[in-house]
Amino acid sequence: MREKEISKKKLKVVDELINLIKSSRTLVIVAIKNLPSSQFQLIKKKLEKDAVIKVTKKSVINRVIDSIEKGTIKNLKKYLKEDQALIFSNLEPFELSLILSKNKSYGKAKIGQKVEEEVVIESGPTELVPGPIISELTSLGLKFSIEDGKINIREKKTILKANEVVNEAQASIMNKLEIKPIAVGLEPVIAYDSKEDKIYEDIKINQEETLKELKEKVIRALAFAIKLEYPCKETIKFLLRKAYSEERVLEKFLRQENLNQQNVQGG
Repeated sequence: MREKEISKKKLKVVDELINLIKSSRTLVIVAIKNLPSSQFQLIKKKLEKDAVIKVTKKSVINRVIDSIEKGTIKNLKKYLKEDQALIFSNLEPFELSLILSKNKSYGKAKIGQKVEEEVVIESGPTELVPGPIISELTSLGLKFSIEDGKINIREKKTILKANEVVNEAQASIMNKLEIKPIAVGLEPVIAYDSKEDKIYEDIKINQEETLKELKEKVIRALAFAIKLEYPCKETIKFLLRKAYSEERVLEKFLRQENLNQQNVQGG
């Protein structure tokens, strides 16, 4: 009886997930490992208008995908691991990923965790007092001095590059300085778009980095267009300014030439 009861529950979950797949545009598999329950519930509440989040076992997700008759969705199976959740939504995948990135918070680093961005210790005074911490600072190559009984960081230093793993000394210093480099949230692993019948492997969005990259590309493109003297609404004011400057230089040159000729004739 117990086995039959469990089977019925599993089948009910499978049917529910299949119906969600069929009625949603987007299915995103997200990693939830190391995500505190309180943070998970908060994100779930924020997303309730745009998405449905379901946490279930890998074996159940496999059964759900096997139950789908056709489509690219079957390729999701190779991305399945434990500690994952499913998000169903009618938003397009990248729009949903952007919402997930905006709902991240940052926590303290633990030994063995990987940081997404570089970690920099800024120069300046701290509230740290001399003691065993001095050996940790030295091991990380930090330059410091003791001022008024507290440690002062003399030069800023990068102690971790993007995607590097945190060691004991780094974790200790970051925690003591209240540096929180670990992004905590629902981490997109893979997405399926039923409208396009496509799978998207890289849907993580860092809005700040993306905007920064776009701005840099716009600046480079503008400089290149000006160099080519390509006329458009973005370049025209720079081209006119350049033409005016060149005209002034040419006028000055011609005036000097005329004076030289007059002097020759007068002489």
